[in-house]
Formats: sequence, C-alpha cells, structure tokens
Amino acid sequence: MSLATTFSNTFSSNPEIICEAPGRVNLIGEHVDYCDGFVMPFAISDRTYAAVSRRQDRRIRIASKQRRNEVFETNLDDLKPGLDGKWERYICGVIWAFGSKITSGLNILVDGQVALGAGLSSSAALECSVALALNELFNTEYSLSELARLAQRAENEYVGMPCGIMDQSVSLMAQSGNALLLDCRDLSTQQIPLDLASAGLELLIIDTRAHHALVDGGYAERRASCESAANKLGIKALRDCSLAQLEGSRNKLTELEYMRAEHVVRDIERVHECVFRLKQNDFAAVGQILSQSHASLCDLFEISCPELDLAVAAALANNSLGGRMIGGGFGGSAIALFRVADISAAKVAIAKAFAEVGFTEPRFFTSLPSSGAKVTQRL
Repeated sequence: MSLATTFSNTFSSNPEIICEAPGRVNLIGEHVDYCDGFVMPFAISDRTYAAVSRRQDRRIRIASKQRRNEVFETNLDDLKPGLDGKWERYICGVIWAFGSKITSGLNILVDGQVALGAGLSSSAALECSVALALNELFNTEYSLSELARLAQRAENEYVGMPCGIMDQSVSLMAQSGNALLLDCRDLSTQQIPLDLASAGLELLIIDTRAHHALVDGGYAERRASCESAANKLGIKALRDCSLAQLEGSRNKLTELEYMRAEHVVRDIERVHECVFRLKQNDFAAVGQILSQSHASLCDLFEISCPELDLAVAAALANNSLGGRMIGGGFGGSAIALFRVADISAAKVAIAKAFAEVGFTEPRFFTSLPSSGAKVTQRL
C-alpha cells in the first residue's frame, strides 16, 4: 500500500506533500562535529518518507507505517522541550523549532526505511524529511543549512540529545556519487567524488545489532569532556587545537580530557588526509585511515563495544583494506572497505565469528553514495 493511501486511511484526508531524506554513513571524522571539526559522510540509499498535510485546527496527529493502529496526538500550543515520549518527539521537536512559522495543526505519516539503532542516523532522516515538508508547506524559505541547524536544535533542545550538526547536514545536502566534506563550524561544504565501483571496491556496512541508544548518557559525557578541554585550553572548540598545542598543554587537562581531545584532534587530521588520498585514488591508504580511526575511538574515546571490535577485526582478517565503527558508538554498525570479489566470503566469515562467541547474527548491506533530501511528491 502506498504512503499516500495509508495516509488517507489513517487520517481520512489526503496528504499535501511527501518528502524523503536519507540516512548516512560517516566515512571519517567521528565525534568531531560538535567540536566544530571537519567530517566526511555520505548519504545512503535507505530513506525515511514523511507525508504531511495541514489541518484546520491546532491539533497534531502523527502516525508511522511501522507502527500500525497507533496515532500520537497533541496540540500545537502544547509543544515544549522535556515532554515524555518516544520516536514522535523527533517530529514534535522539528515542529517546535519552526516556532511561529507553523500556523496550523498537522497530520503526519512517516515511513522509516533507515535501520533503527544501527548508527545510520535514522533520527536525522526523520527530522529532515519532516523539516523539508514543513519548509515547503509553510513557505518558510529556509536554506538547507538553516534547516540543518533547525533539525539539530530539535534534537538538542527538544529531545535532549546533544548531537552535532553532521547528520542533519548530510541528510539535506548530499549529492549522489559523492561524500560531503563538511566544515561543521560554518557548514560550508565540498563534494568529494567517492567512486569505489571504478576501483573494484565496495564499502560493506556491518550492522552488529548491538544496542545503540545515545540518549543513555555516554554521548553527552564525551561531548562534555571535549567542551571542558577546549575551555581549559582557552579556545572556542577543539577544532582550533593542533596536536603540538595539545601535547604542550597536557598539564592543563585531566587524563580523561586529554584522551578525548587527542582523538578529536587526530581524527580531524585524518579527515583531511582521507580527502587527499581519495583524490589520488589511494584506497589502500584510505583503508588504513579507517582502521586508525577505529583504534582511536576504541582506546581514546572508549565508545566501541565487543561486537564492533569483532566486526572490524573479522573484516581485517578476511582481506578488508580497513574498517571502523561508525555513529555515536556503544553499538550500531561498522564499515569495512573491500574488493568486491572478497565480500561474499568475508560476510560468511564475519557471521561465523559472531556465532562462535554467541553474538546475534549481524546484518550486512552496502550502499553507493546517494542524494540528499527532496520532495518526492506534491498532491
């Protein structure tokens, strides 16, 4: 059944617009977006769709194709940060962030095709699909970067998740066939060609199915440590610190703050090195950069988990050029760069490694760099 038909059956009216926004894989630059650093994600083909129409009253009704016979209801005037809720908070947060620009109630139906809890930013895909629809329906004329800031504010202030700006930016600004080099300070972007297929390569995404819930507090603790380190170093953000400056100011930081800061500073350097290597089509070096980042996230940032470590180790043991965990950490997915000819055997070997230690069987999927959010249909 189409999304428009399900919408009509759910709300006894027709949608005015359907928009879509993708999930993402971050190739390199993890936990540096909230430090004003540089990141290089790309959009994946899996997407979240939002069908939206305006109402004549102030009611807001939200439903999902994945949660049949459930309709969340509230009032436009009752939206405020801190309210209890589940997935619908991300949508309510976006509506709230638009403020007085939203002048009527809404019916919203979503179809989320981005795997939940896999580190592929299903939340940003949801936020951005709704934000784009509202931008169109209410003629607010926000730019893509402004919509990214708005969606980030929804997640930071309404949901209470202190994420950076990367996920929303790439979900809105990605271009097919490219990774997005994003300056998280001013949101300037550069499209970096990522043509793995021509090199006979593919990026395997390994969903470990380990629990991934960033609102549990571990993410916020890492961000707080980075902000504390920057404050003690007298800089706006760790993006402004070189490795030499960090080493020279070690006595100003606690050991934990130094570890967190070292990861951030080095991972920003790895982003620039990865751009250079991609432009040279030096994929062996790119693989090494990915593996270096995973070691840093494991040892310095301490956000990996046994399932992620095993996914990367098993990939490397089966001819991967390199790999790392992606996303906020504590579960979710890893990526590994492979020659296409080696992928089938590697999947079998990785699944066997998981089974041998009693882990849930991982899921595997791949995706070429995809396009960002767009209007799917006007009705």
